Amino acid sequence: MSPLAQAVTVSLKDLINGTVSFEALQEAFGPDSLGILVVEDVPPEFAGLRHRLLSYSTYLGNLPRSTLDQLENEKAKYLTGWSLGKETLKSGQVDTLKGSFYANCAFYVDPALSCAAPTEEFNTDNFPEYLSPNIWPDEALLPGFKTTLEQLCRLVIDVAVLVARACDRFAEAEIPGYPQAYLEQVVSTSTTTKARLLHYFPDTAAADVPSTASGEDEDDWCATHLDHGCLTGLTSAMFVDEAATDLTRTGSASGPAPPVGGPLLEPLPELPASPDPAAGLYIKSRAGQTVQVKIPRGCIAFQTGEALERITGGKFKAVPHFVRGARAAASGGRIARNTLAVFTQPNLGDEVDREQHITFGEFARGIVAKNTVS
Repeated sequence: MSPLAQAVTVSLKDLINGTVSFEALQEAFGPDSLGILVVEDVPPEFAGLRHRLLSYSTYLGNLPRSTLDQLENEKAKYLTGWSLGKETLKSGQVDTLKGSFYANCAFYVDPALSCAAPTEEFNTDNFPEYLSPNIWPDEALLPGFKTTLEQLCRLVIDVAVLVARACDRFAEAEIPGYPQAYLEQVVSTSTTTKARLLHYFPDTAAADVPSTASGEDEDDWCATHLDHGCLTGLTSAMFVDEAATDLTRTGSASGPAPPVGGPLLEPLPELPASPDPAAGLYIKSRAGQTVQVKIPRGCIAFQTGEALERITGGKFKAVPHFVRGARAAASGGRIARNTLAVFTQPNLGDEVDREQHITFGEFARGIVAKNTVS
């Protein structure tokens, strides 16, 4: 197995008080770092929201195919609503092990917004990936899903704003001409921030494959990649044994939907840990070593993205990472992995490269074209 690395950890109180040291930020995000910072002592409501939303991920992934098809948006390259089998892995194989539900987080800036407003340069015709309104499952199928997702995303973005403020303190001291409070303004005012609720389906075909996590071919659930935003907020993963889970309260293939206006769906039983210790998040270190990083259940982690690297002129580096699946043989069950990623990123017209005058919209358009199935 790859070695386990310890991420830099700071408290929410230190972020609020502005007492996170420059040394800690460099160790977390700098040129020789793993590009990840863990925030502990987060607001107490986080634990319940995380458990509920990640339970919804399993409920959502087990809805009938016909229902999930109605949540897709092909014009938006499947970057709003449901997406499955629309990405390719490094082998060229279509990824069918990972289902995603994308939601624009423009509601953080204005609750009336379902997506960013079009501009003269970017509109629904030439950039629907970021300018298409959210698509939500019917409340009768997943009562409380939309509200829970919005509440948890607001909390994650609130903490991301504080991390951005700490990054600004460092950048203002270390980077000549760096605009005051630039990253905090980007994160707190962006209407293009995206949430991605992920459901990694049980990989039953891999049940008899040895669990090694020692080489380049272990990124089987989410191939090695860089995030292209500023800071990616991550919850710890929730592992669910779907063979031992009753999903009949949802409108899944196994049972009817609950009545409209009924109670929220029960949070699902969460395994205390992954039954396969090799499953989870892996980071490619600056020295070329692959290491595993575990996010404590009560914490929020933040990874660096390419936009942050450009904004800071390389002082903070984007981190290559991947996710490895849980082998069913490790537990005898059907183990799914659920998690939430919140990609805080600039508005489409904001510059991410002041020297080359490249906007985030121009930068993101190229990334989206590269990552989607043609």
